Amino acid sequence: MDLDNNMQAPVPDNDQDTPATVSKDPLSPKDRLQKAARDIFDIVEMFAICASVVMILFSFIVHPTVVEGESMENTLLGGDYLLVSDIAYTPKAGDIVVVHNVELRHYSDPIVKRVIATAGQTIDIDFSTWTVTIDGVVLDEPYIKLATDQQITSDWTYPLQVPEGYIFVMGDNRNHSADSRCRDIGLIDERCVVGKAFVRLFPLSQFTVFD
Repeated sequence: MDLDNNMQAPVPDNDQDTPATVSKDPLSPKDRLQKAARDIFDIVEMFAICASVVMILFSFIVHPTVVEGESMENTLLGGDYLLVSDIAYTPKAGDIVVVHNVELRHYSDPIVKRVIATAGQTIDIDFSTWTVTIDGVVLDEPYIKLATDQQITSDWTYPLQVPEGYIFVMGDNRNHSADSRCRDIGLIDERCVVGKAFVRLFPLSQFTVFD
């Protein structure tokens, strides 16, 4: 006998015939607690390592310095935040450096100046034109600021040869800077050089990497 083509085999009821799948957490409450503790420890360890690296960096490699006063205008302004390093550093003319000599009576705090001449070089200054000459060569100083409301003279007789182990520094704001021209600061012992400014970090709008 032929089967009726319209007849269909009964469809099993999955809700009744198929057992439900129940997801189970393979970790016991004790295991979950131990895993959470390990995760927290890893995070704390990571932050401790980062903090240690930052402390070492700022203690031995990089020294933060805030510019005070107007002696380095217009190159640097009061409140500028600098990063300074002395790793394998030897002062050279043109560098912006931080100097700290606690023996200076009126300038015991760190000061920021530009290196003009180093040991063995001879410096001459024409105070009528503010022309600076090193070993007979006139310096090209596009960064200096000359004001007319104050004139700074010098306590030295020029030409002046910088002795071994010392540097001659000046501020870029030439008429408003106490620097090596004054005996209160004088020639800077190289051992008093904290380091060279290599980055102006803040304000961010003035972020600068110095050569």
